[in-house]
Amino acid sequence: MTQLQYALKGQLTPEMLEVAKKENVDPQWLLEEIAKGRIVIPKNINHKFSPEGIGYGLKTKVNANIGTSPDHINPEEELRKLDISVENGAHSVMDLSTGGRLNFIRLQILRHSPVMVGTVPIYAVATQLGADGLEFHKMDPEMLFKEIERQAHQGVDFMTIHAGITRTTVHFEESSERVGGIVSRGGSLLKKWMFENNAENPLYEHFDRVLDICEQYDVTISLGDAVRPGAWMDATDRGQIAELLVLGELVEKARKRGVQVMVEGPGHVPLDQIEMNVQLMKRVTNEAPFYVLGPLTTDAAAGYDHIVSAIGGAIAAAAGADFLCYVTPAEHLTLPNEDDVKLGVIASIIAAHSADIVKNVGGARERDYAMSKARRELNWNDMFKYALFPEDARKKREASESADEEYCTMCGPLCAVRTDSSIKKILDTEPLLKK
Repeated sequence: MTQLQYALKGQLTPEMLEVAKKENVDPQWLLEEIAKGRIVIPKNINHKFSPEGIGYGLKTKVNANIGTSPDHINPEEELRKLDISVENGAHSVMDLSTGGRLNFIRLQILRHSPVMVGTVPIYAVATQLGADGLEFHKMDPEMLFKEIERQAHQGVDFMTIHAGITRTTVHFEESSERVGGIVSRGGSLLKKWMFENNAENPLYEHFDRVLDICEQYDVTISLGDAVRPGAWMDATDRGQIAELLVLGELVEKARKRGVQVMVEGPGHVPLDQIEMNVQLMKRVTNEAPFYVLGPLTTDAAAGYDHIVSAIGGAIAAAAGADFLCYVTPAEHLTLPNEDDVKLGVIASIIAAHSADIVKNVGGARERDYAMSKARRELNWNDMFKYALFPEDARKKREASESADEEYCTMCGPLCAVRTDSSIKKILDTEPLLKK
């Protein structure tokens, strides 16, 4: 059975107990939230790793995208990116490979990964029809379902399924006169297929077949936002909302079958619309876990989109988003290298932690209190201990001219903390001075 089916029967699983321990929450409460569909534990029955929970009342999780392209195929490099992602705190990776021996690459990643693995099955189908996607209209829908079955059997834990882009959805998207059009690869391919075949999206029309497969292997469905805005000017337009309404319908279908499901969210959203988008999504999907790419708050920061994404991600997660998909400095420019991956994960981890302080989950406030206390005491070892990235902080400190001093080189001997602490010491020893 799936984690959701066990929860609906009131049966705690080893995965639930492990997640409850990690999150320091009551196992029975966790079971009840899974039964409501507000929390998912993406863990394929054929994949062994330490599971994570995603959703209401839990720490905000971070995903890192890795994978080859037709112009850059190096499976060993992708495994190094996986290691870098996990070392810097990523809770999952998605294999988005579109170049090389995709089946081999996917299996290598699944065997190597100590965290959950996601995929987008339509990419593999598209590459079978040609690297440029121009022949995708020739796809037999059976290819899609066979690929989903193959990847589920291999152990993929969650899959992006673009079932929300329908002929009606496309009508609303086309009538919105978008600046950016459709920027989802899966979305653009399915739009092309529907147009050239004068037919409905098979993933929507035959969604029960997707459910059959995912139920068998306990694959969590991540309902893809195929019509997500790729420019902030397109955010919250008719196309995006039309798709969201379909996703809400599909969430209910999945839950009725006992299949775990989460929903993916918009990519480019201005600051003043982020909270509203999160609330709208939660309302329409009845509190399904929300997985957001970014969101990016400006389109003009090419080369620094990891910072833009962290800004949007912090706001989204504080408003209730549960799962952040990182964005690297290479976004919109090139396939990310290993340094890009590290910077992307770090930015998203900081965003997630900042949001967790607001949500008061996962001990985020306690950690920050301990860090603030260590700073007041100029206790460098404790500062490194409570830093999100201890080794990076330690290396920077040790490379400075004041590495052996009580203070740092920012203020030097004029360190405000040291000065204020000296006053406190005087007042503690001579209490009459307080008057």
